[in-house]
Amino acid sequence: MKKGTLYLIPTVIAPGTEEKVLPPDLKALCNGISYYLAENIRTARRCLSAMRIDRTIEELEFKELSKKTPATEIDSLMAPLLKGESIGIMSEAGCPGIADPGAQAVEYAHRNGIQVIPYVGPSSIFLALMASGLSGQSFTFSGYLPIDKSEKIQSIKQLESLASKLGQTQIFMETPYRNNQLMEDLLKTCSGNLKLCIARDITGSNEMIVTDTINNWKKKKPDLHKQPCIFLIGSN
Repeated sequence: MKKGTLYLIPTVIAPGTEEKVLPPDLKALCNGISYYLAENIRTARRCLSAMRIDRTIEELEFKELSKKTPATEIDSLMAPLLKGESIGIMSEAGCPGIADPGAQAVEYAHRNGIQVIPYVGPSSIFLALMASGLSGQSFTFSGYLPIDKSEKIQSIKQLESLASKLGQTQIFMETPYRNNQLMEDLLKTCSGNLKLCIARDITGSNEMIVTDTINNWKKKKPDLHKQPCIFLIGSN
């Protein structure tokens, strides 16, 4: 029996931007898929509805694939592929498999000889890097920094060291309600000539992507509270 295909379906970063950031052929693809794995089922349903696909949401089947999903459940979630049915994977925001648990499903597909097809879409990590002016030749995404204050400061110092010694852009993020605290820690910990890029609400109505030195940021601290942000530091 011919196996199904695993499609990696991007979702929007900012609500209401489906027509702006998603490729036009994505709607046609989704019209032919009835089984989805989603990091957040509610978000996936909302995105498909906003795309105005031809099928009703009630016709579709959704299963959760999140960081809470046990590895022992992956086989059963992916079972339709072995029966010839294609599956669409949707992240809560942005591209599946990038800072996203969808990578587990992709790893399964490669192990079982199943074709994986990624679709173009927005990624806050890569859009921030593109617009930062920092090195795109060598970069690292570290995800969330530690919550513990002393551990977080130590991590910031390590990231600054890597940025300075290797010329490598360091990319990281924070829970939106702790953005201002992270900003304060960066300003107090990093050297004045280090470059910091703040990418806020990418593709949204309140978008701001600005790169400047730590010294200059101290003079114009933005309010980042409860707004999605990506932070990047670099030495160039």
